[in-house]
Amino acid sequence: MQTSPGFSFEGKRIWVPGHRGMAGSAIVRRLEQEGCEILTAGRETVDLRRQAEVEEWMASAKPDVVFLAAATVGGIHANDTRPAEFLYDNLAIETNIIHGAWRTGVGKLVFLGSSCIYPRMAEQPMREEALLTGALEPTNQWYAIAKIAGIKMCQAYRRQYGCDFVSAMPTNLFGYGDNFDLQQGHVAAALLVKIHRAKATGAETVELWGTGTPMREFLFVEDLADGLVFLAKNYSGEPHVNLGSGKEITIRGLAELLAEVIGYQGDFHFDTSKPDGTPRKVMDVSRMTAMGWTASTSLREGFERTYRWYLDNLDRGNLRGL
Repeated sequence: MQTSPGFSFEGKRIWVPGHRGMAGSAIVRRLEQEGCEILTAGRETVDLRRQAEVEEWMASAKPDVVFLAAATVGGIHANDTRPAEFLYDNLAIETNIIHGAWRTGVGKLVFLGSSCIYPRMAEQPMREEALLTGALEPTNQWYAIAKIAGIKMCQAYRRQYGCDFVSAMPTNLFGYGDNFDLQQGHVAAALLVKIHRAKATGAETVELWGTGTPMREFLFVEDLADGLVFLAKNYSGEPHVNLGSGKEITIRGLAELLAEVIGYQGDFHFDTSKPDGTPRKVMDVSRMTAMGWTASTSLREGFERTYRWYLDNLDRGNLRGL
């Protein structure tokens, strides 16, 4: 494993495409500790799907480091009903930024993928070597294919041009700035909203998709940001690197944990006519562990902090998806 020990962010110009999203905003918060200049550009400034706009902005801003967190994201329903958006948007964003980073001489780029890149029936825990060894999960294949292309682009630009571009594969994320839309959001945020509303209305049951048996791994977004900064400072290699907690819980177990955090005492009804998605998905995080990094926030603590944030922002009326 190649590393780049001693890589410092001090005084560098660091661009975080996607800075308003859950992952991007966490990266910005983490970078505030690094003595660097943080660059951001909203949609009103540059459309990341337009190559000319991206390259013009990058040539002017001259970032030294890029954390590529921008993406069109969502849960099973969003992936299943908006396949063209998930494929086109993500291919365009990563192509424009990675190519632009090479053209403008960016010194380090960290590309954020997703654990859905792995085959549906991949051996668990999923090792990095499982990539492209089997069929993808049909419900999120469009997003997965785009993210796989991003990994391969980073590898190709490293091979052909010597670019120090690396890829990290985060597991399922939750935390501040999540999308709390019941149709478009991911499972953790959707469950939190459903259970909160059930408590608020006095509902005796909460209906959830699937059987409740799939196993999932979750990572608090503040830990993600810390892991990405660690990776940028300590890793310079072609293989992508898994970034997760290495711990798993069933969807039913997650619902029960959230009920405890929220204070809901009703029951759950699982609609087995709805899809479960991948039966089990947990990351092998031994590469990150070997480099010296592990997630520091427990699942309960992470959701307690997230729920407090949700309540604060619900009162202010500034939540995404609501």
